[in-house]
Amino acid sequence: MKRLIKSGALALFLSTSLAGVAPAQEPVKIGLVSTMSGPGGVMGRHHKDGAELALEQLGGKLGGVPAEIIVGDDQQKPDIGRQVVEGMLKRDKVKFVTGVVFSNVLLAIVDPIVSAGSILVSASGGPSEIAGAKCMRQFFSTSWQNDQAPEAMGEYMTSQGIKSVAILAPNMVAGKDMLTGFKRYYKGKVAAEIYTNFTQADYQSEMTQIRMAKPDAVFVFYPGGLGIQFVKQYAQSGLQKQIPLYSVYTQNETTIGAIGGAVAGNYEAGFWSAGLMNPVNAAFVEAFRKKYGYLPSEYAAASYDAIRLIDSGMRATGGNVDNNDALIAAMEKAEFDSVRGKFKFNTNHFPVQDYYLFRLEKNDKGEYYRKQEKLILAQHGDSYAKSCQMK
Repeated sequence: MKRLIKSGALALFLSTSLAGVAPAQEPVKIGLVSTMSGPGGVMGRHHKDGAELALEQLGGKLGGVPAEIIVGDDQQKPDIGRQVVEGMLKRDKVKFVTGVVFSNVLLAIVDPIVSAGSILVSASGGPSEIAGAKCMRQFFSTSWQNDQAPEAMGEYMTSQGIKSVAILAPNMVAGKDMLTGFKRYYKGKVAAEIYTNFTQADYQSEMTQIRMAKPDAVFVFYPGGLGIQFVKQYAQSGLQKQIPLYSVYTQNETTIGAIGGAVAGNYEAGFWSAGLMNPVNAAFVEAFRKKYGYLPSEYAAASYDAIRLIDSGMRATGGNVDNNDALIAAMEKAEFDSVRGKFKFNTNHFPVQDYYLFRLEKNDKGEYYRKQEKLILAQHGDSYAKSCQMK
């Protein structure tokens, strides 16, 4: 009897003393799907490093809830990307997916993510297909809609009185969007419009086509390894001394080091650079370089902002990830400090943001970098948002 009384008293003590202790909360999981291998692997590395730095600075928590980033390699293939995402959704129960360099991969993974009740925050790909009539509540972008930067460059080149241009891009979703955006704002003559294989490494044929077209300038979109090959061969062909080269997402921190002196004097348009003057960006660049030993690119910046956006939504909902309506409404407010300064979403959940002209020059350390020349378009929204009826 005494033993029973003691056991009962112990049970009562334990139940009373533990009554105020909440069970440990399961960590919220973020699937980071990006191109981690092959010529595009450098962009995936920037995605991963930017996201992990943001989570580290948040103390490993999002909205006060422990968080975990799970990385998957899409190998730049839509079918592989879909397999990776489906595995993350079923096995890891990820609530958010981010990263995604290439738009064709993004289009392959968005439906399973939405169907699972999860949220996709793109840190790169911005296909026109989901910017307009097919926009969706569970998709956000902290990077760009594909047409935006080329629109800015088209605007700038028109303002400079450039009468004719040859335009080139890989024959893929983003490539077509980029050239469409450029043509929307450029008012001169398109002397040649050339689409190349997205695995192409030799551009000698294209150099010949450019010579034959005799344009006043050349505009290209060649990300990652494609850009390294194209810009180097453009200089080697002698065309760089005859026809100025303009680009987007081609000559940046993921490629400049490998391209070397061939970038000198060329132009880029974009929403961000390491030299963008605001306190949040300065702190981000310093912390990134200290941790990883290299300068971040716009891929790292957008990935960093993606994690901070998710954190802002979870903070507003008290860490509750089960109420999508509340979470999405909070994320739409974008109440976080962005590396680009002012940040807001358009009706289609793509950013409305400033676009700048950059010139490739050497700094005082002898390193090539993108020097900010001027603002081209202020608070520029994409051209598809007007067709978005968000449901």
